[in-house]
Amino acid sequence: FCFGRDGEKSIGELVKRFGGHKVLIHYGGGSIKRNGVYDRVIASLQAAQLPYLELGGVQPNPRSGLVYKGIDLCRREQVDFILAVGGGSAIDSAKAIAAGVPYEGDFWDYYKSPKPVDVALPVATVLTIAAAGSEGSPDTVITHEQGMYKRGATGEALRPKFSVLNPESTLTLDAYQTACGMTDIMAHVCERYFTNTRDVEITDRLCEAVLKTMVTEGPKVIDHLTDYQARANIMWAGMVAHNNIVGVGRQQDWNSHRLEHELSALYDVAHGAGLAVIMPAWMRHVMCHDVQRFAQFAVRVWGCEMDFANPERTALEGIARFRAFLTRIGMPATFAEIGAKEEDIPALVSHLFEAEQEPLPGFMQLYRADVESIYRLAL
Repeated sequence: FCFGRDGEKSIGELVKRFGGHKVLIHYGGGSIKRNGVYDRVIASLQAAQLPYLELGGVQPNPRSGLVYKGIDLCRREQVDFILAVGGGSAIDSAKAIAAGVPYEGDFWDYYKSPKPVDVALPVATVLTIAAAGSEGSPDTVITHEQGMYKRGATGEALRPKFSVLNPESTLTLDAYQTACGMTDIMAHVCERYFTNTRDVEITDRLCEAVLKTMVTEGPKVIDHLTDYQARANIMWAGMVAHNNIVGVGRQQDWNSHRLEHELSALYDVAHGAGLAVIMPAWMRHVMCHDVQRFAQFAVRVWGCEMDFANPERTALEGIARFRAFLTRIGMPATFAEIGAKEEDIPALVSHLFEAEQEPLPGFMQLYRADVESIYRLAL
């Protein structure tokens, strides 16, 4: 990781160090050109005398159509290195292209089955929003336009060779984008924190540290969007939250993400906003599976007083404080606020289980009735 101001100056040197000779720059819209990131990336590649091509147009909840276009472009132009410039969507799309170029079949094979990606073009990232953690992870999520299936793939071959994290590049983000990113970061930690694995005190404490940092720094940034130090802390938290350092040796639960993917695939809602609606509902539904863990979450992260006679009360207070925090930073709390509809719940459940096993594995196994209950709690 290259962290801090002026990190973009090292891009050309790093691409060469990791074997790149011809680069595809993959990004979304025009924000990287307005905030100066694009110019700094180009200057570094030119200084290193590296040829490059560009492919923009990545959307939030990145689509398969652009991935196919990128695969064809890389093969035709003999690109051997992919540089994602942007947030999680650009990085996820870049990883999908990287997986697809050397693969003889359809890149979507990796997303509709559990087989890992073991061969891919090298990928690097220049991060412009702290959120998805894709800059440090081997994971990628894509929405296939035929059927609007939002699914993930993984493989160590997709973990970025390097990532440039310059907090200055996040200073132009608005409050809503910033809050969505923070929510995603907290979700990545919670998906690891709520576990059935015992005696994992060190990673419990690491998870709690990241969450408490978000609780402290989040409101600072929302109130003062150009606070560099708070932005820096959040950007580093985003990477730590999803490179799996806080998940080592413990069972993980990704069902909040699974349920949210159906919302963002159907309604095209921002991923963080969907998670803000789903996570407290998921917590209320599964809390009784391990009340003490939720009480621990309440006490250690949210500063609740432990009610030893009634730990359920403590657990519920922690969930309530989490939801209040999300509201404080500007996130939605209900289906209606993200344009989701009660009458769509049966379709959401059916669509999820077309590609997922029943029950969904995790902290608490979820059957169709559980998933429907969680969606209804989110109403």
